Amino acid sequence: MPSITGPGTKNFFTGIVQWFDNEAPQGITFGPEDRKVSHLRLLPFWILHLPVLAVLWVGVSPVAVAVAASLYFIRMFAITGWYHRYFSHRTFKTGRVMQFLFAYIGNASAQRGALHWAAHHRNHHRFSDQPEDPHSPRQHGFWISHMLWFGKKENATAQSRHCKDFAKYPELMFLDRFDFVAPISLGALTLVLGWVLHRVAPQLHTTAGQMLIWGFFVSTIALYHGTFSINSLGHIMGRQRYATGDDSKNSFLLALITLGEGWHNNHHHYANTVRQGFRWWEIDVSFYLLWGFSKLGLVWDLKPVPRHLLETGPAQADWTAVPAHAETPAAALNTPAPDEPHFSKAA
Repeated sequence: MPSITGPGTKNFFTGIVQWFDNEAPQGITFGPEDRKVSHLRLLPFWILHLPVLAVLWVGVSPVAVAVAASLYFIRMFAITGWYHRYFSHRTFKTGRVMQFLFAYIGNASAQRGALHWAAHHRNHHRFSDQPEDPHSPRQHGFWISHMLWFGKKENATAQSRHCKDFAKYPELMFLDRFDFVAPISLGALTLVLGWVLHRVAPQLHTTAGQMLIWGFFVSTIALYHGTFSINSLGHIMGRQRYATGDDSKNSFLLALITLGEGWHNNHHHYANTVRQGFRWWEIDVSFYLLWGFSKLGLVWDLKPVPRHLLETGPAQADWTAVPAHAETPAAALNTPAPDEPHFSKAA
């Protein structure tokens, strides 16, 4: 019979601590064990799926579905417009308050902190569909590219400090270290909202439990798989306009689901623009919202699609994927150099 104080027990409790503190020792060895999927690390992710079944008991109401849809939309924008286009690629500028606000909203998606997310995404561009790409369907298969990749120790270990341009902000580092705070606070908010509506507007036929299940759990799980579809289906389903050297594709359907991220081949061809829908008919809701924010002065210096890129065809593509073994300058990857300063008008 194994000892309750043996190494297995120690590893189990260490894994639990790592769920709540991303700066806890991760025990990474840079060996083959780090490349295995750890189901202990994935346990919180699987547990979040289970409450969705509770819709059979809590029922449904129009207001609960509306809140679920709204929280999907708001948080998808925080992921696509901010985690991706701002923190990962810095395609526009903003002030510190807006920076923190959308880092928090994105964090409430339970997809970890903005800096950790951005660090992994920058590596994805650096090694797109090469062996070093953590979520390449070509290299690792569909399920690992879709969601199992973040259960590997080499990917689960916090990468926040690798984003040196943003790691100087303590509030962002706090969100990355304790990335459970924002999702739990959002879940609590939906619970309180349901309780209040049940008391003051019983004609809406919603309850605290119903609002929690629909507003937080159903919305979050839909958001998970909508976001993940770009890593997996975005390299499988659709068409390639540009010869980028990887499997990135453009998909109208994925663009609708993700507010514009489905124009993935466009993005891999030229990532240094706030727009991913290069043509007028390529719907890009995240860009439309950021453009609206710019008119209100909340963001500025939105990087456009270069005119020559719109005037040339696929055969004249001006950027292709760089081989993984190449020494690649940050500019060629459309990502900022690690020590490049962050520009902000507001303190």
